[in-house]
Amino acid sequence: MTALTLSTAAVAGLRADAIVIGVAKGSASKPGGPVVAPGAEAVDQAYDGNLAGVLETLGASGAEGEVTKLPAPAGFKAPLVVAVGLGSQPGKDSGYDAEALRKAAGAAARALAGTKKAAFALPLADAADAGAVAEGVLLGAYSFDAYKDQGDAKNGKNGKAPLAEAALLGGKPRDKAYKAAVERAVAVSEELNRARDLINTPPNDLNPEAFAAVAQTAAKEHGIKVQVLDEKALVKGGYGGILGVGAGSASGPRLVKLSYTSSKAKKHLALVGKGITYDSGGISLKPAGHNETMKCDMSGAAAVFAAVVAAARLGLEVNVTGWLALAENMPSGSATRPGDVLRMYSGKTVEVLNTDAEGRLVLADALWAASQEKPDAIVDVATLTGAMMLALGSRTFGIMANDDAFRAAVHEAAEEAGEPAWPMPLPEHLRKGMESSTADIANMGERMGGGLVAGLFLREFVGEGITWAHLDIAGPAYNEGGPFGYTPKGGTGSAVRTLVRLAERAAAGELS
Repeated sequence: MTALTLSTAAVAGLRADAIVIGVAKGSASKPGGPVVAPGAEAVDQAYDGNLAGVLETLGASGAEGEVTKLPAPAGFKAPLVVAVGLGSQPGKDSGYDAEALRKAAGAAARALAGTKKAAFALPLADAADAGAVAEGVLLGAYSFDAYKDQGDAKNGKNGKAPLAEAALLGGKPRDKAYKAAVERAVAVSEELNRARDLINTPPNDLNPEAFAAVAQTAAKEHGIKVQVLDEKALVKGGYGGILGVGAGSASGPRLVKLSYTSSKAKKHLALVGKGITYDSGGISLKPAGHNETMKCDMSGAAAVFAAVVAAARLGLEVNVTGWLALAENMPSGSATRPGDVLRMYSGKTVEVLNTDAEGRLVLADALWAASQEKPDAIVDVATLTGAMMLALGSRTFGIMANDDAFRAAVHEAAEEAGEPAWPMPLPEHLRKGMESSTADIANMGERMGGGLVAGLFLREFVGEGITWAHLDIAGPAYNEGGPFGYTPKGGTGSAVRTLVRLAERAAAGELS
């Protein structure tokens, strides 16, 4: 991953391959042309105060994510200036918000692939800004090259190597707050990028057993207690949901429990992740064109795994337990059929009307297992429904909960982390559609409002009196379009930063 340093060096004398500066869109009083952002004063001065004019001549407007390259002025040791758009200017008494800085740094880092060192002279008003820029750089520079010929990668045939080193100018290397902000950014970004790696790994190399092995290795490295239930243990424990989903695959299912504990913890947060390492739809086979990206159906488990490890690395004063419900959903002679009834870990029976509604089945068992420990709150994360994508698009995840205040707290955590999310209801009238004449509940209900129906199903498996929220990340978990900001094509690591922020709030006593 890109190496980060805080630097107080003068920009002109810094040995680097490029200098990154920020530009914003013109104000109402000066529409059209870009405005040079704080941090770039020395560069502007070297252009005789006409940097904005030069950039406008080159077509720059300061729009979010826009990247403009130009030769560095005479006397600078770096040969290149990279101007990146920050979007609209902030108000008179406020600075650029963290997400604008994060996106700008990410766009610049992507544009500098193949570069050894870049100096980032973006606006840094405080330590939080330094953390945002650091996050943007580390997430924006991400590249998944494990399956590319490394010789070709070096030669540029399959792409360029990520930016090797970034110096954050205007940072304060000896300031504890700045150092802590960058260290946090490194820990969270490294784990989020690990989640991206897992999501991008082909399903022939990442089955439930392989995912569990990755979790075991990381747990050992970071002092996290781990327990893996294999098929035999799942049968003995009565985990009918996970077993039912995994019944058609040659790769057996797993339930992984990761426990990070702090001696100073006053709260216990349980995180549950859907981990379908490949989803064919089972007997209810997906149509052509819907299978190709289904390696990403374990994004929820990847997010939970990354969040628990990040919490351990940050030493948060909160107990965090992660539950990874891992299975591969395949059609075969042993696969669960539409019409079958599964007895879940909770004891409830579920009539399976559609085997492609499998995520809720593995989550149901894991939610009930998490409930047995009586945590203060449970949050599950899943690429659960296409209906949520229809409702919120490809960049926003939905939040449902059995407690309005907790739903609001999760939403606030997402906003603080810079992840687009939206609170969704759980309308009671939709529960009737899941009534079954054969079992306690069916795994399908009304088609309209399908994302909310899934949330209502999950609620049935949360222990009585336990606060719970459900994040449906089906839209933002996997980016099939081009990269933008700090978001790459492919696995995104959606919800990792929200979960970490929620854990930080719990540690700080900000969750009731």
